[in-house]
Amino acid sequence: MSAERKSDSNKSTAERVGGALKKPAQHGVDEPEFKVLFHAWLESHRASLVDSVSRLLKQPIGSFFTCLVMAVALSLPMGLALLLDNVERLGGSWQRAAQISLFMQLEVDAAAGAELRDEVAAMPDVAEAQWISREQALEEFQQLSGLGEALKELPENPLPGVILVTPEEVDKDKLEALRQQLAGLPGVQQAQLDLLWVERLTAILKLGDRFVFGLTLLLVATLLLVIGNTIRLHIENRRTEIEVVKLVGGTDGYVRRPFLYMGALYGLGAGLIAWLLLAYGLGWLNEAVVRLAGLYGSDFGLGGVPAGDGLSLVVGAVLLGYIGAWLAVARHLSELAPR
Repeated sequence: MSAERKSDSNKSTAERVGGALKKPAQHGVDEPEFKVLFHAWLESHRASLVDSVSRLLKQPIGSFFTCLVMAVALSLPMGLALLLDNVERLGGSWQRAAQISLFMQLEVDAAAGAELRDEVAAMPDVAEAQWISREQALEEFQQLSGLGEALKELPENPLPGVILVTPEEVDKDKLEALRQQLAGLPGVQQAQLDLLWVERLTAILKLGDRFVFGLTLLLVATLLLVIGNTIRLHIENRRTEIEVVKLVGGTDGYVRRPFLYMGALYGLGAGLIAWLLLAYGLGWLNEAVVRLAGLYGSDFGLGGVPAGDGLSLVVGAVLLGYIGAWLAVARHLSELAPR
């Protein structure tokens, strides 16, 4: 009984392929040849897509878990990248950790300091400049040092005015060049920059970027292996059908097309699930982050998954599924010749 059902399936496959191959000849001679071929091409793709969707729906649990495994592998590097972007916003921007302090000469008054502040803020490599007068500097020092009463006994204020310069970009060479440029301004006694902290900061950021990049490459290779192995199992399950298709004249492209759609559909499902996992995971983690930040008097919170990043994730997953399926079919296509 099983052999008869299998024979009928192969026969119907042969009839379907034969009909698809003969279909263009059934159109009238007045119809342009390009339109006939284009219609046959669209019909072939539609049939392949419908066939792939129906086969995946016949195995919903297996298809779901395959997409889930791919989604976990996709969400890890994207999640780490999003966390790294959020860490860069923690407590403001990283540029503030690399501020250049311009200590002014004692004879520079508040008006001259404010004028120089505006001049520095207009420079192309400067994001922001803040003027701290001598009186403000003394008041802050009294509060932070706890020597308020002792400092009141001083005959005059020994602290100079300061301009805090926030650079546009954290780069060691550019910061040093900017520091030297600012040190030559009139009224500036000393321009100070903690380059060691800048180097540590830059090294931490580069380490995070490199780790995410390496993890992405590793998981992309894993995804290609997962989708390739899944498509290989589908090929083995349809080996007899494929041999019949090739026997009646089916081309390699016709044989390959349903598996490519299947790989793209796996990628689409994985991308959507990964997007949902990231959105839920960041939302769940954000609750603890907000509570912790509130204890330090900060309103910092994790951002969600941007729509652009989510769409890029889905498109990338579809491409990975397509490429993995193409590699799997290309490897086994030579073995599928009719015997």
